[in-house]
Amino acid sequence: MVPELGRDADPQLGQLTAAVRAAAANLPARWVALGVGPRRVRVPADAVGTFAGYGADLSVRLAPHVDGAVAELPLCALIAGWLRGQVNPAATVEVLVLPDDLTAEQALAAGRELRAGLDGAGVLVIADGAATLTPAAPGGFDTNSVAVQQLWDDALAAGDAAALAGLDGVPGRVAYQAAAGLAGPGATATEYYRGAPYGVGYFVGTWISA
Repeated sequence: MVPELGRDADPQLGQLTAAVRAAAANLPARWVALGVGPRRVRVPADAVGTFAGYGADLSVRLAPHVDGAVAELPLCALIAGWLRGQVNPAATVEVLVLPDDLTAEQALAAGRELRAGLDGAGVLVIADGAATLTPAAPGGFDTNSVAVQQLWDDALAAGDAAALAGLDGVPGRVAYQAAAGLAGPGATATEYYRGAPYGVGYFVGTWISA
């Protein structure tokens, strides 16, 4: 998705990047990005990072006019900062990484808690789908993961928070379920993209809370 980092042979990558930019353009001037990791981390909006560990010394900032020292940031924070610079350089983004071992109920509760303190911010969810969807996928091919990914995609496309709460089987589960807790029932959903370039599942869409 970040052109500086990899191959662009798969035409779906261009479609994916265009969809991500279009969806993020709906966000207001303050973003909160949600990701998943081994432990809970908050990354403030004055952070500066680089994709150097991923193959390109491409620096990113989480807010305009920030010139602090480069720090090691979670990948979701780097992507959030890159996307901010692409679609709304005047915006700011802070990042919340949730532990990947939260139960569904804990993830939903984390989302409800986050909603109480948003103060007009928009939420950007950066989470992994299945990485085992084709023989060329980085995690190998798991035929069962194709159906699992479709369940996630369908629930996200429908704005179905209840369905998301009951699903499992993708690495980004906790972030998706936190988003379901944040949005609650009755969200208006718009799908921009779903696909599996290089065997990795991607869904891009927006939810607007009722």
